[in-house]
Amino acid sequence: MRLLLQNARLIDPSQGLDQVGDLLLEDGKIAQIGKDLSVEDAQIIDGTGLVAAPGLVDMHVHLRDPGLTYKEDVYSGCRAAAAGGVTSLLAMPNTKPAMDTPETVRDLLERAKTADAAVYTAACITKGLGGEELTDLAGLKEAGAIALSDDGRPVVNTRRLLEALEQAPSLGMLVTAHCEDLYLASGGLMNEGEVSRKLGVQGIPAAAEDCGTAREIAAAASIGAPIHICHVSTKGSVELIRDAKARGVKVTAETCPHYLLLTEEALEGRDADFRMNPPLRTEEDRLALIEGLKDGTLDAISTDHAPHSPEEKADFLKAPNGSIGMETSLAATLTALAGKMTLSEILQKMSWNPAKLLGIPAGTLQVDAPADVVVFDPEKCWTVDENALHGKSKNTPFKGMTLKGKVAMTIFHSRIVYDGR
Repeated sequence: MRLLLQNARLIDPSQGLDQVGDLLLEDGKIAQIGKDLSVEDAQIIDGTGLVAAPGLVDMHVHLRDPGLTYKEDVYSGCRAAAAGGVTSLLAMPNTKPAMDTPETVRDLLERAKTADAAVYTAACITKGLGGEELTDLAGLKEAGAIALSDDGRPVVNTRRLLEALEQAPSLGMLVTAHCEDLYLASGGLMNEGEVSRKLGVQGIPAAAEDCGTAREIAAAASIGAPIHICHVSTKGSVELIRDAKARGVKVTAETCPHYLLLTEEALEGRDADFRMNPPLRTEEDRLALIEGLKDGTLDAISTDHAPHSPEEKADFLKAPNGSIGMETSLAATLTALAGKMTLSEILQKMSWNPAKLLGIPAGTLQVDAPADVVVFDPEKCWTVDENALHGKSKNTPFKGMTLKGKVAMTIFHSRIVYDGR
């Protein structure tokens, strides 16, 4: 099948490309890029006034598959991904059963072959996410896992963390770390600060994340191993990562759109859709994250897409943490970073950089690369209606918000998987 996208603004950070032109997609690959292309038997897509860029790569997604598929599954999750311009994603392993055996990894990846995005998975560092007994890392790699994480929890036993960091490079696997001191965070529902005190709710201090980040950096630095820090939310963690990079530590990091656009004040209405872990922080933290993206301290923007049912989210005090985010990730990020970063800089954090970190064939419009493309209108404003989203769950913190930037079409391996024109 041939698709010819004409007269779009083509932006590809991997090539330093930003120009109006045409893009030919054929047999699942980028076939040609240029101006005034003429091709027989191609489906023509008019890209006038739209941006065409590499499909987004979301390196932090909870698909809830297997075991919790009433919240999301591999197919519904990828439909939500497609509607948000995400064509490749990394699934986190805190499923039921946890992604801690080669069989579980193979099962997910086999079922994902017919989904609307490329699904990669992280496997557990420790068995059952218990933090104590290392999994068969080589066996998990052989089964198809490309990363290692106990996400949802830190690896409690630092010795096990070090063992994973030692083994991962030779296996070609990235260790992605959930940084949290569980003792400091215990019982907390939101950021510890002015709003938590106003609501009379126990908070999670910024130090819970900062102490976790410091431990992970120290562990990686001690053996010269790479480590990736997940969902950074605090000014302190940004400063720790910036300092570590300056010292030559092989640390990379991501943050999420909700930390760039929202603060703890969003919880004043006691709506559990605004509760996630790490929690929304202060305005000072939000501004520090933006600076961290601008100066390269933070390498990527992911969503930490974490679906929960409306029933689970109904009680503010008892609800589980997490919010959905793939369908709104581009728009929320464009809204948060308008006037602060260029489109190319933003897309680099959402496509090329995460693809490089994961070592996957994605995030580029280079000829012969997979034909994964997001087409969007960077100027179009729209209001988020949680009931119109494509996943199973509706727990978005952006509900009712007007965002700027709307995905018009998503193409995955030359196939149109979302058409919102």
